[in-house]
Amino acid sequence: MATFFSGTSAHRGQHRAALHRLLPFVAVLTLGGCSGGVFDPQGPVASAERMILFNSLGIMLAIVIPTILATLGVAWWFRASNSRAEYWPDWEYSGRIEMIVWSIPAMTVLLLAGIGWISSHDLDPGKPLESTVKPLNVQVVSLDWKWLFIYPDQGVASVNRLTIPAATPISFQLTSSGVMNSFFVPQLGSQIYAMAGMATRLHLMADKPGVYAGLSAQFSGDGFADMVFNVDAVAPEQFAAWVNATRANGPTLDASAYAALQRPSQKVAPFTYRAIDPSLFATIVSAGAPPVGAAAPDHSKMRAEN
Repeated sequence: MATFFSGTSAHRGQHRAALHRLLPFVAVLTLGGCSGGVFDPQGPVASAERMILFNSLGIMLAIVIPTILATLGVAWWFRASNSRAEYWPDWEYSGRIEMIVWSIPAMTVLLLAGIGWISSHDLDPGKPLESTVKPLNVQVVSLDWKWLFIYPDQGVASVNRLTIPAATPISFQLTSSGVMNSFFVPQLGSQIYAMAGMATRLHLMADKPGVYAGLSAQFSGDGFADMVFNVDAVAPEQFAAWVNATRANGPTLDASAYAALQRPSQKVAPFTYRAIDPSLFATIVSAGAPPVGAAAPDHSKMRAEN
């Protein structure tokens, strides 16, 4: 920095002008990271989550900003050249200062806890979204290393591409064929885990048509980095056309087709199934569950053996 600002006043003026020209580009690059993520919500759940982040930030800044200002103020007032600053070597306690120091953080914690408590109930993943439109049911299975989306009411399925109608609540049931995974569409909200032997619930909605990136947020092995998919939110009539086109082409997703799909594979291009076995999702969930009446593993014995 010393070298940068050294030289004649003319050179320093040129450097400052160059900095001023660079600032807009730096700002664009910085703000560009906000598009397409959690700060660019395209659904009611993601919008509510962003508001929680902003509210929490505002509450915490109520401590951070005064603390920074007080630190700078104390450093300026008690500078060596200020003869008016008094030094009290024997001072040790002030009830008023203690009250301020402890009450403000306590109120901040209470406010943050209140926001977390209320929002955790309002944004419960299993809570259906309020809408006059009938929800679309989608069953999700995480595989190594791809995503299977089953539409039980439409009788079709797709791999690595989720097509949904915009402005329609989506009711998800999620499970895993083996390794635990995490289903996440940042612009729609609510990351949730998919685990073998159980089906978790999630409700999301896209406000308008668009293509939104989805991913796995849980490391699951070699193909984890490519375990991504697109969410195509389309108009309701386009979704109906997609269902009809899907029913006309592709294989049938039955037990044998699922066994082949379940084998580990990477960078799988999206494709669809024209028909499905209606009981397949329940079979996948039950296959990952322990047998009824099975004894729980003795972890203490396992540790002793290891």
